[in-house]
Formats: sequence, C-alpha cells, structure tokens
Amino acid sequence: MKIALIQQEASQDKQHNLTRGLEAARRAAGEGAEVIGFAELAFEPFYPQRPASGEVKELAEPIPGPTTEVFQRLAAEREVVVVLNLFERDGEETFDTSPVIDADGTLLGSTRMVHITEYDCFHEQGYYTAGDRGAPVYSTRAGKIGVAICYDRHYPEYMRALALNGAEVVIVPQAGAVGEWPEGLYEAEMRVAAFQNGYFTALCNRVGKEDGLTFAGESFLCAPSGCVIARAPALEEAILYADLDLEAVVESHARKLFLRDRRPELYADWLAR
Repeated sequence: MKIALIQQEASQDKQHNLTRGLEAARRAAGEGAEVIGFAELAFEPFYPQRPASGEVKELAEPIPGPTTEVFQRLAAEREVVVVLNLFERDGEETFDTSPVIDADGTLLGSTRMVHITEYDCFHEQGYYTAGDRGAPVYSTRAGKIGVAICYDRHYPEYMRALALNGAEVVIVPQAGAVGEWPEGLYEAEMRVAAFQNGYFTALCNRVGKEDGLTFAGESFLCAPSGCVIARAPALEEAILYADLDLEAVVESHARKLFLRDRRPELYADWLAR
C-alpha cells in the first residue's frame, strides 16, 4: 500500500482550501498513492481556537454532502482511497468526523471523534458532540483502515479497539500546535500504539499560523515494529509518501503474541468503569 498524507495550510476561504486539497490529492494519486489522508478540519479554519458562539452548526456540513461528493468523484476517477476530516452537521448536532471513501468512489462510512476536550485554544466541547459510532474499521480496496481523530489517539482503549476490529492502518487526522506537548511525546505515543497493536499509524497534522495557534506539521508514519518510517517537515506544506508492507501487520509481535495472550475476562469490567 502506498499512502500519502497531505499536510497543507488552511485559510479563511474554505472553497480555496478545498480546491487546493483536490489539487494535492490529484498530485498524490499521480505519484501512485493508493490511500490519501488529510489533517483535522483540513479545508477550514480550526474553529475551536475560539470559544463557540452563535449558530455553530451553520459552519458545518452534512455527510454525504458537497465535500464528500467531490472527493467521491476524484476517488473513482483516480482509483484511490480517501480519508477526509470535516466539521459535520447532522440535524441539530455537530461532530468532528472522518468520512472514508473507497477507490470506486463509495462512501464506506464515517468515524466521529469520541473523546471531546476543552482547554485554551481547544474549546472543542462547544463545537463537537461526542461521537456515537465506536471505532469502526473499513475494508477498502487498499486494506483495512481505521481512524483515530486527534484527541482519540490519547486513549489506549480506543487504539486497542481498532486493532481488535482488524485495522492494518490507523490514520490520525490531527491539529497539533507548536509547543503543545513535550518534544517527541506525541511521536512516542504513536510508536507505542503501532507496536502494541500491530498496525501502521499515519498521523497527518495541520500546518500554518492561524488566529491563536501555529500548527506544527511534522506528519509521520510508524510501522508495527514501532519505528518511524517517514516524516514530513515542520512548519511547511508537504505531501508525505510511504510504502506500507501489510505483511508486517501479520508478522508483528502484537498480532503473533500480544493480542493472542490477552485476558480480557480479568479487566474488561474495570475498563468499562
């Protein structure tokens, strides 16, 4: 599987951002990418930098909707799997959501962010309803793909659920700012998740200076061995490519040993507390 993570800036002009995202996706497909992933809210400003006010749902869009439709056409035309991240409106509720589109243009489903945080410049509880769809894994033409949206990556239970559901690759759309975490910590977190669960982790981060935050870029991919296999630059737009050998999932310590030797009857009740 050849994967491409598109790390690009987002201006206040959503249509302009979307046009640039489509251009980048076509470029990635032209380079042979079979799977294309985008960062969190890739085509619009990162709204939670400011506390929510007014009719937040007017900023959001339905799924299926205009953005998914244009990417469905692109996916079918270029025979590529696309993982987006959008601000979704569903009735009176809004979600941080990643639609997954197969290489024939089929919208396979959408993952909604499960855990919603609230602190300075990340006022997400005013924008997002907690996701209600669990940790789905999508059987795409390229492989079995799960999604952990930004904050969800901090929850080992969620990351393990993706493994138990059969994920070979977990794409992580993120909005990570410069200086937000101690150096190397979020990379270490993704390396450990890949190693413990026996899948590839593919973190695609926002980049660029916005109202209250400067997003870091530095997207990267980890193998099931826990090793980083590709990195994008800091503070620059980029398309990060990597060739993923899915046989490494089958041969990983997690799939041969860790998942086999679990004893959930001893801790399942405790995890549910």
